[in-house]
Amino acid sequence: MYINFWYPVCLSEELTADEPRRVELLGLRFVAFRDGDGQALVLSDTCIHRGGSLSRGKLQDGNVECPYHGWRFDGEGRCVLIPSQKPDEKPPARAKVDSYPVQEHYGIVFAFLGDLPEAERPSVTPVPEYGTEPWVANKIAILEVDCYYERSVENGLDPVHNQFVHPSQGFPPIKEETFERFENDWGGGFWADFGDPQLEKTVLAKTRNRTGELRAGSWTHGPNGLVTSIFVNKDINMIQYFFEAPVNDGHTRIYFLNMRNAMFDEGMDEKVMEINLRIAHEDIGVLEELWPVRTPDTLTKELMTPSDQVIVDYRKRLNGWRKKGWQIDRATMRANQGDVALAIPSPARRESGNWVLDTVPMISGDA
Repeated sequence: MYINFWYPVCLSEELTADEPRRVELLGLRFVAFRDGDGQALVLSDTCIHRGGSLSRGKLQDGNVECPYHGWRFDGEGRCVLIPSQKPDEKPPARAKVDSYPVQEHYGIVFAFLGDLPEAERPSVTPVPEYGTEPWVANKIAILEVDCYYERSVENGLDPVHNQFVHPSQGFPPIKEETFERFENDWGGGFWADFGDPQLEKTVLAKTRNRTGELRAGSWTHGPNGLVTSIFVNKDINMIQYFFEAPVNDGHTRIYFLNMRNAMFDEGMDEKVMEINLRIAHEDIGVLEELWPVRTPDTLTKELMTPSDQVIVDYRKRLNGWRKKGWQIDRATMRANQGDVALAIPSPARRESGNWVLDTVPMISGDA
């Protein structure tokens, strides 16, 4: 798992100014809430007084109040009230928790979990089709998957699994020489020509114009953003966005946004999503049985072939972020689970010291 990327926290509609919401990401707990102006906020979910859970507290005047002793924290993570103090006393400067940058896009709340300055941060996975004609967005589906998020991303990058996992799609077999790899600023992926698929077996059979040869591809944005495009012709294109939230080592929450520029007939929203979810659960059935659960630390622990090169590329990018010192040392975290309260370092830690919570252990870039 890696810091310094954007992670989906919850749907925008799920976050209110009435009560805080607990969110688990990267094996840690966070509290999300809206202030009096409706601004979405995300803080570390540990009161630095006596370990109270802020997400189990309540909201008061746009601040989150710890349920244990009533300490209140604002959207920047600063303690603004300690009820047991004298009225004229201010909370000490050290009374603060980490606060993370937040953006809302596509009906999803995203938090930047890391300490990079704004100018150096990657973007949230872009969806250029969103809100533009003739593109239509299906309602976001949330998938709860008992697998490690890297396994899920690699599944989406796998160009040869379709004929075995998704036979109902009608995709013909694909050979390694028929797909091309590419890189972009924060990821990479592949395009493949599938020839003339058996469209009568797919959702595309519902469209009026289904001529042309299928071209499909997938690519990543950061370690946890996945995009899949199914291009039949200029009039029929479906682009699927998967915003993956690593909850912990064995569970992933996936926010699935499907965009399409065809199939506008009444009732097609439900039909398209029904078929997409059926296909997604075919993947899930395989992913939840993979062993080991997590991806191996070295390529020598799996027998890779040239058709797996897109997966190898993804792992090399992860390795590049590890060398930057962005990979969390999950083994050390697990060994100290429950003994030490930890936080993802926030941008404020670059501006000031004297923090109560330790930051998560990181794997050295030289490891």
